[in-house]
Amino acid sequence: MVSKAGKRVGGLGVIVFLVISVLISRLAYLQIIKGEEYHTLADQNRIRLIKITAPRGTFYDRNGVQLVNNRPGFSVSLMPIDQPVSQDVIIKLSNILGIQPDEINKKVAKEENPLTPIIVKSDVGPEVVAKIEERKSDLPSVVLAIQAVRSYIYNDLGAHMFGYVGEINDDELNKGKDKGYKTGDIVGKSGLERVYDKELRGVDGGEQVEVDVTGRPIQRLGRKEPIPGNDLMLTIDARVQKATEESMDRQLKYLQNKLGNVNAKAGAAVAINPKTGEILAMVSRPAFNPNLFNGGISEKNWKAINDNPFNPMQNRVINGEYPPGSTFKIITGTAALELGKVTPEEKILDTGKHWIIPKGNAMNEALGWINFQEALSKSDNVYFYEMGNRLGIDNLETYARMFGLGTVTGINLPGEAEGLVANRKYKMKVYEEEWYLSETFDAAIGQGFQLATPLQVADVMAQVANGGHRYRPYLVSKIVNPNGQLVKEFKPEEMGTVTISDKTLTLIRNSLRDVALPGGTAAATFEGFPIPIAGKTGTAENPHGDDHGWFVAYAPFNDPQIVVAVLIEQGGFGSDSAVPIARKMLEAYFDIPAQKNFADFYAEEEAAKTGVPKQP
Repeated sequence: MVSKAGKRVGGLGVIVFLVISVLISRLAYLQIIKGEEYHTLADQNRIRLIKITAPRGTFYDRNGVQLVNNRPGFSVSLMPIDQPVSQDVIIKLSNILGIQPDEINKKVAKEENPLTPIIVKSDVGPEVVAKIEERKSDLPSVVLAIQAVRSYIYNDLGAHMFGYVGEINDDELNKGKDKGYKTGDIVGKSGLERVYDKELRGVDGGEQVEVDVTGRPIQRLGRKEPIPGNDLMLTIDARVQKATEESMDRQLKYLQNKLGNVNAKAGAAVAINPKTGEILAMVSRPAFNPNLFNGGISEKNWKAINDNPFNPMQNRVINGEYPPGSTFKIITGTAALELGKVTPEEKILDTGKHWIIPKGNAMNEALGWINFQEALSKSDNVYFYEMGNRLGIDNLETYARMFGLGTVTGINLPGEAEGLVANRKYKMKVYEEEWYLSETFDAAIGQGFQLATPLQVADVMAQVANGGHRYRPYLVSKIVNPNGQLVKEFKPEEMGTVTISDKTLTLIRNSLRDVALPGGTAAATFEGFPIPIAGKTGTAENPHGDDHGWFVAYAPFNDPQIVVAVLIEQGGFGSDSAVPIARKMLEAYFDIPAQKNFADFYAEEEAAKTGVPKQP
């Protein structure tokens, strides 16, 4: 008979057996049935995939000179382990980076996968790297990584063409999710960077790394190399681009400090091949440094840009709309000759004011009896008021549109403006008023309702130079992959034509040739220039300040290879403000040694006006 003690021992043994059996069964279940699943979870807790951003494609000028490339830089990421990053870490990191904790929390919230590394800030400076390294123990889950950072080699050179890059925003992300864009991606924000973002961005790579309990990588397990983006071969000539930028900056300072044009702080210049539409140079002032936007622009730098009343972010070449002034007389003259409203030989009396409406020349100058060639080369207002009187606003509108005004040129850059062609319908729609003859007079000399961009004015001159063909301006000649293989090539594209008889075209060209010869409005600046040019100065009235200065030209006269157009806001007469920049552009293109500086130009012009020789 079993004693009570024996029964207790036996019962305890059964319980122990059952417990051990349950434990063994559970262990078997976890290891055999659930083993692979938990192994995967464990790996996920210790293994992370870190994105390696693909280098964006390089920009080259037409001769292979690098203008935009990439450099190595550091990014700061958060790498969660098995739980969200603590607010304490986020606050400490925000103090180091100089950004608000809410901004970091928003980035964390956007990431759908809680275990995915989150880039908090790109392209941090060495001082930030040092602070993070010094405080490693206080910053678990904070990781530094090397990434390719956009580098605009010459800072603000070509800024409005090239554009800049930045982190993708919510709107861009919503539009681009189906195209593979993700939170934290760096994308083109303006200019060519934006237009060709898909071609430039390449394919990101990644690293599979093992991390410790603080989220720091301790071992690389695998790596997929990124594929760099495609390169852009531009139509730009770096020599002409640099010369244009430098001369624009010097000229603006000269106008402000020496000639008293204190608000001459903005301008635009463009050079174009009239036979193809290729852009050789494009400059807008004031400018900005696209490198400042890498990693997010600082509040101080953004304030300096945003508070500038002359808007450094605006590309005035394609977006600035100005009265074309006397450069429009090319169109008025073409219309009058082609429609038989005047003959080349007819002389019109300029007494200083028109006999119907008392509108006159600058400084009440009177040139007496003049024919067409004299009137265009000397930019006589009274003569062209009479041309407007004979043509009427409807004919002026027709020819302006034939030359492509009033519509975009089609250049592949965002934000191009249409300008405005003066016409009856516009005035009635906006002001509900009939058209007046005085407004036709204004329109005939590029004033009143007429508005054009510097690129449109260059396009008009290009059509005179090439015989009436209007090409789409373009900045990219080829797209090539990282191996140098051609992806896409761009060719000249004709957008329209303006019919001009050989007789009219010859007279217009010869008249423009006289502009740079003795007696012409650009003669003083181009004295001794070894390449024959044709040009047209212009001074456009500005109701908000001083007059704007224009100059547009092509060269060589007998075989046009380049057209330049220059606009200086509130620069006064075009001969004073814009012509010297155009000369520097042409010197660079034709590789002509500089023979004059800006002070020489003005001393000689003053001597020509007063008859007093300049001082040595």
